[in-house]
Amino acid sequence: MRALLLASALLAAGAVAGHAADAENVQSLLGKGYMVVSSFMSTIGPGLFLQKEDSLYLCFVSEKPDTAELTTKYCKPVH
Repeated sequence: MRALLLASALLAAGAVAGHAADAENVQSLLGKGYMVVSSFMSTIGPGLFLQKEDSLYLCFVSEKPDTAELTTKYCKPVH
């Protein structure tokens, strides 16, 4: 039973890590032809809407005060 639980936990961790590697970010979406159509401030940081035709993503980014660099926290498709 303990081995089954351990194997399940390892498989779940691998699935999460694999999903994270495939996650979209602002840079990957821009590279696919998406354009920033709107931005806003939220309590978790700046939010961006990126659109390509009828596909829309909502991304949250973090910014550093001393640089123009933005780091993607996460992006998710809007359905």
